[in-house]
Amino acid sequence: MKKPIFTNKAPAAIGPYSQAVQWGDVVFISGQIPLIPETGTLNNATFEDETNQVLDNLEAICKEAGGNLDNILKLTIYLTDLSRFDMVNTIMASRFSEPFPARATVEISKLPKEVNIEIDAILSIAV
Repeated sequence: MKKPIFTNKAPAAIGPYSQAVQWGDVVFISGQIPLIPETGTLNNATFEDETNQVLDNLEAICKEAGGNLDNILKLTIYLTDLSRFDMVNTIMASRFSEPFPARATVEISKLPKEVNIEIDAILSIAV
């Protein structure tokens, strides 16, 4: 049965969707942008701030579901400028442990609220 996951330590959905949905031991986390959960404002002074806020939001949802960033199986990263690919890799290497999640990175023309990065994830909470 599908179970919604919600935490106030990550931004509330800005549309008709759940922060995450659990099906068995798999959790599908909706795309996260660099919104600060407590204020609903963007953490976008720098691209590094944006990326770390997105990962903080993902991590909060992972914890609510009973896991952590290292339980993520697959990430999809959406960037408005693929020249930032190396910067994303550097930040991810500091936040994830090996074996790293499978991943796709896609350059797109625009993201919600004019942010530069969005990431969604698939998490396993199997014991």
